[in-house]
Amino acid sequence: MASKHENPALSLGEIIRRQRELSELSMRQFAAMAGISNPYLSQIERGLREPSDKVMQSIAEALQTSADALYHQAGLDEDDALQGPSVVDAIQADARLTAAQRRALLTTYEGFLAANGEPRRRRRRERA
Repeated sequence: MASKHENPALSLGEIIRRQRELSELSMRQFAAMAGISNPYLSQIERGLREPSDKVMQSIAEALQTSADALYHQAGLDEDDALQGPSVVDAIQADARLTAAQRRALLTTYEGFLAANGEPRRRRRRERA
């Protein structure tokens, strides 16, 4: 039998629903407060959709908490997510890419990280 929380989106949706209900807000009221549609909120709460970071921030503000707190309650700490497979390793291991394509992807990826406030990482020498 599958665990109730195998789907992280479902777990997060359950936390959001419980917090909304504790705040004694209807789905319609809460969706309006968070700036999202009622059907979209319903899909998030049922685990059918995973909210973007921007939507999570809006939901957290409407609940007067932080997105990190909601992720933590759902067992989805950001630090755990960072421990997953490395994007850099995946790019470097993909034999379908040329060396130039790997460099371009890595440069783009590092640029995204830098735009999000992550320090630039020293890149390992690429193996051709």
